[in-house]
Amino acid sequence: MIPRRRLSRPARSPLTRELAHFPQQVPIDAYGNNGFRFADMSHKGSILALPSGMYGWSVAGSAAFTLQHFSRVLDDKDRIGFVLLGTGMSQVWPDFDLRRQFDEVGIGLEVMDTGAAVRTYNVLLAEKRPVAAALVAVDR
Repeated sequence: MIPRRRLSRPARSPLTRELAHFPQQVPIDAYGNNGFRFADMSHKGSILALPSGMYGWSVAGSAAFTLQHFSRVLDDKDRIGFVLLGTGMSQVWPDFDLRRQFDEVGIGLEVMDTGAAVRTYNVLLAEKRPVAAALVAVDR
């Protein structure tokens, strides 16, 4: 008889907020309390609302966005006309280089506070416009 060997499992890494995913783009029902509600679910933390779905977004705030923060957005660039960037409780303009980089790939970047971005996103999504949103969670 051949002895059985136990297969070792790879170490499991903890689920990060960035791995959270809902497989379709849907309206946002509510925001605040450091998260968002959509599709009868809630998500704590910031989110990306893209044509490919709703994703957790690992950003702590809006102070120093880089193009790397938007890599998932760029993966969907052929289906996005512009991105609504909700920067938290108040409007915070990103660095000029980031805006230029969005221009270079042909995606508009509209910057506003998160509340305004959520409301605008819902209207444009209902109109079936090619919109995406990158939304920093707010506590109120």
